[in-house]
Amino acid sequence: MLYYIIVFLRNKLFDWQILKSKKFDIPIISVGNITVGGTGKTPHIEYFIREFLPQKRVAVLSRGYKRKTSGFVLADENCTAQTIGDEPYQIYKKFPEISLAHSQDPPPNPLHSQNNPFHVS
Repeated sequence: MLYYIIVFLRNKLFDWQILKSKKFDIPIISVGNITVGGTGKTPHIEYFIREFLPQKRVAVLSRGYKRKTSGFVLADENCTAQTIGDEPYQIYKKFPEISLAHSQDPPPNPLHSQNNPFHVS
């Protein structure tokens, strides 16, 4: 019941435009929830990647945990599970043709910044 009340109030804050949502010019699929681990987020991300490749450019921005670096890190052939996190590393090794980055605090418009190597528009 408490969860329902909190979600209801949060949704009302968006309805009343007290909390603002962000709009992008490209399709965005957000996969996540308030539960940590074991809810199937990574398999869903891999499913979406398989569905969209090779017809679309795919980028994954992870905000997960279990890495030893900080800030924005773009995956490349030298990355490890310690630099980008274990699940992002697993995804990148399966799909090296995608853009994958890890950041606890992504830039305000990570997918639109021309100076960002993660730019996909």
